[in-house]
Amino acid sequence: MDIQQAYDSWAAQYDENKNNTRDLEAVALRATLAHVQFNNCLEIGCGTGKNTEWLLTKAEQVSAVDFSSKMLEKARQKITSAKVTFHQADVTEEWRFAQRQYDLVTFSLVLEHIEDLGAILSKASRAVAPKGMVYIGELHPYKQYQGTKARFDTVAGQQVLTCYRHDLSDFTKAATTHGFSIENIDEYFDDADRASLPRILALLLRKR
Repeated sequence: MDIQQAYDSWAAQYDENKNNTRDLEAVALRATLAHVQFNNCLEIGCGTGKNTEWLLTKAEQVSAVDFSSKMLEKARQKITSAKVTFHQADVTEEWRFAQRQYDLVTFSLVLEHIEDLGAILSKASRAVAPKGMVYIGELHPYKQYQGTKARFDTVAGQQVLTCYRHDLSDFTKAATTHGFSIENIDEYFDDADRASLPRILALLLRKR
């Protein structure tokens, strides 16, 4: 299913659906960034604002971006802070929404829908300030090996979104190619059960 159309359709039920991937990525972001200092943040894939509210507790300004107008409607309903600006945009195109260099750029459950990691991290490198940070939280490739993809149910049946698998080496090679050092890599498991396959891969990069 077309990504923009899919998330527009999913928006009405996104916050209410049981979604282990959504919830565990939120845990991963908070844990990864707990001790990272940033005054401003560019949030890619803000969705309905599940991470935006938390980012606002640490930042003076957040620019929150999503492809889906319906997801952004939900986010705007929940978050009325003057410290956040919302932008609808396709991040594979020119980043006109990036009006400055940011202390932090975050990607939450976005990159599985984008085939060319290098192109996106090249854009992120231009948007982040020197020594600034990039957080990436994605469905773990081990889950994708099993066939797990973003999906949701409708009256017409289950809708499965277009996804691309990126291995850990794909992330690290793209990061180092585009001027980042790897600060941290972590994996998050359902119910913290390390005997199972990890669900979320989280990376923290620093611009060199």
